[in-house]
Amino acid sequence: MAKQNSSMTSDKVLDIYNWLKASGITVWIDGGWCVDALLGRQTREHEDLDIAVHHKDNAKLRNLLESDGYKEVRRDDSSEFMYFMINEAGQGVDVHAFEYDENGQNTYGVEYPFGSLTGTGLVDGQEVNCTNPEFMFQFKTWYEPKEKDLHDVRALSEKFGFELPSRYAR
Repeated sequence: MAKQNSSMTSDKVLDIYNWLKASGITVWIDGGWCVDALLGRQTREHEDLDIAVHHKDNAKLRNLLESDGYKEVRRDDSSEFMYFMINEAGQGVDVHAFEYDENGQNTYGVEYPFGSLTGTGLVDGQEVNCTNPEFMFQFKTWYEPKEKDLHDVRALSEKFGFELPSRYAR
């Protein structure tokens, strides 16, 4: 198994996004690449690509990644709806599957709040689906921040006018 590379480039993000889209799978970019998409520009290096996918497309997505040489790397939080895949080049995709019922209630997988996957952003000028700014800001402030999270939260606060929590202040 390849060791994870230190960088998921914007070109590779768009390759994966467009490949899945052409295969009939809608994904939403989440995590650090979502922050940069919402900002409209890459602001830091990214180790992987986080994506959200509807439960109905999860098996197809996993099969496509496997057919392209990706293999699952088991982690403490791995499950059928949350898993990490990596290819021989060391490029990782962190997959989060979800499902809502007709009332917008979570019925499977990662509990994305209803309405959180309504954002759009830009990666190298191409519009992509992503977590919306308000929820991305909330998600990034739910846990003890690493340096990259401090950067992301400050950038979202500056761009969208969100109140910066005290632990993120300079």
